[in-house]
Amino acid sequence: MKSECLPFTQVPHTTRLFTDFLAYRQEVRRFYPYSPQFTDTLSQQSPNDRYDAQRRKRVADILQRQNQAFGASSKTLENIQRFRNGACAAVTGQQVGLFGGPLFAVFKALTAVKLAQEASRAGVECVPIFWLATQDHDLEEVNHTYLPTADGLLETLTSSAHGSVGAPVGTIRLGDDISPLVEAAAKLLGESPITEYLRSSYRPSETFGSAFARLFARVFADWGVILLDADDRELHTIAEPIYRHALERAAQIDDALLQRGTELESAGYHQQVKVTPSSTLLFVMHEGARTPIHRRLNGNKEIEFLIGDAKHSQAELLRQLSSSPEQFSPNVLLRPVVQDYLLPTVAYTGGAAEVAYFAQAAVVYENLLEHVTPVLPRFSATLVEPKAQRLLDRYGLKITDCFNGPSPLREELARRTLPPDLTSAFAKAERSVDTCWAEIRSALEKLDPTLVDAAGRAESKVRYQLDHLRASAARAELRQSELVERHANVLSNALFPNKALQEREIAGVYFLAKYGESLLADLHGAVHTDCFDHQVIQL
Repeated sequence: MKSECLPFTQVPHTTRLFTDFLAYRQEVRRFYPYSPQFTDTLSQQSPNDRYDAQRRKRVADILQRQNQAFGASSKTLENIQRFRNGACAAVTGQQVGLFGGPLFAVFKALTAVKLAQEASRAGVECVPIFWLATQDHDLEEVNHTYLPTADGLLETLTSSAHGSVGAPVGTIRLGDDISPLVEAAAKLLGESPITEYLRSSYRPSETFGSAFARLFARVFADWGVILLDADDRELHTIAEPIYRHALERAAQIDDALLQRGTELESAGYHQQVKVTPSSTLLFVMHEGARTPIHRRLNGNKEIEFLIGDAKHSQAELLRQLSSSPEQFSPNVLLRPVVQDYLLPTVAYTGGAAEVAYFAQAAVVYENLLEHVTPVLPRFSATLVEPKAQRLLDRYGLKITDCFNGPSPLREELARRTLPPDLTSAFAKAERSVDTCWAEIRSALEKLDPTLVDAAGRAESKVRYQLDHLRASAARAELRQSELVERHANVLSNALFPNKALQEREIAGVYFLAKYGESLLADLHGAVHTDCFDHQVIQL
C-alpha cells in the first residue's frame, strides 16, 4: 500500500484541543499529564501495582466466560490466560454499531493490538482489550450502517429492532428483519468470508452487543483481541466501589469538573461534555430506561438526588447500589475510570472526541483513583480505492479538495473540465491583471502613495469578479455534463461521505469483504504509534 501523511490541521472539524494535544503544546499539558508518545508514557506506568490479585481473577473469569460465548479464537483465549497471569491491558472501545460499525472501529482494535505488542516487546506484558459499549442507550447511533454501491452511491441499511425508549442497546434483541438485512448487505458486499461472518453473527435473538462481539471475535481471531461486554452483572458488582465513591463525592467531583471546564475555556479550548451544578456521573435503570441521576439542595439545604421525578436521599441510593449495582452505569466521564478500575490499563486509545473527554475526566480520575491513565490517539486513515484514485489523478485533485463538500467539489471538477480556449482565456486574464496592477501600483507610488491601498482594494474586486465569472462558467459546464456530476458524487461518497471522514461513515466490513482479511495485516503494518497524522492510503 502507498501511504501519505495528512496533518490533522488539514482535516475538517478537527478541534484545537486535539491538534494541541498531538503536538503536546505547553498550554495543553496541565489537562493531560502524559504525552501522546507511547514510549514516554509506558515507562511511567505501573498499573499492576494498584491492581489486586482477587480483582484480576474475577475479571479474568468474566473475560473467559464472555469470550467463549462469543466464539473466541485460541489466540484470544491465550491472551486471556496471559491477562490472568499478570499482563496489563491496552484498552479501546466503541459503540456496538450494526455490522461492526464504521471503519474506525477496526482501526481502534488494530491500534490496541499494536500498543500491546509494543509494550510486550518493551518488557511490559500486555494484551489488547476492546470495551463493548453495550450500556449506551442511543439506539439511533448503532442501528444503521452505510455501504457503497457499485455505482458509487451510499446505501443505508437500518435495523428496525427496538426496545423501551432509553434502554441500553445491549438489551435490545434483533428481530426477524435482520436476516433479509444481512442478505441485502451480502448483495452489496459480494460473497466472501466476511459475509459469512455476518450471517453467523447477526441472527434473530442476538442483541446488538452479542452480534457485534461475535463478528469481531471472527474478524480479529488471529490478533487475539479480547472483547469485554460492559453490561455484565458481575462487572457491575466489581465496579460497585467506584459507583459508591462517585455518589458520596458527587458535589466534590462536580465542583472539580466545573472548575476544569472553566480552565479549558479560559485556555481557548472546548468542553466535550457540558457539566452543570446538578450533574452526577451515574445513570440508573428507571422504568426500563437508562436515566441520569441529578442532585440538588432541598428545602432543608440537604443534598437529594433526582431520578426522573422521584426524590432520593443519598442513603437510599447507596442502599439501592449495594443491593443492585447492575442497575447503575457510568456516564462518559466516569466510564474510563471504571474501565481502569476493572483493568490494569497502560493506555486507552481513542479518537479526537475521546481525547477531549480525558481533558475533563482527569479530575474524576484524581478524585476516585488518585492517578490518571494516559490517552493515546488511535490510528486514523482514509482508504483510497483504485477507482477513486483514478478520478483524483484524472482531475489533478488532492484528497483535501474533497473535504470542501459535494457542491464545491462538483464546481471544482467542472472548472477543471472547461473548454481549453476558455481556460486559456481566464489564465490570460489573470496574467493581465497581475501585469496591469503591478504597473498601476508602481505609478501610484510615485504620484500619491496614499492611493496604493485604494488600488489594492480595486484589484481585489477585479479578481473577485474574475473568480466569480469562472465559477459561473464551471456551473454552466456542470449543468451540461452528467459525467462530471457522477464523478463528483463518486469521490464525495468514497472519500468524504456525508461531509465526514470516510472512517466515520463507511462500514469497516465493506473494505474487509472487498480486499480480504489480509487488509488487516496491511493496515496493522501502517499503524505507527509515534505518527499522529491522518493517513491517506491507496489500496
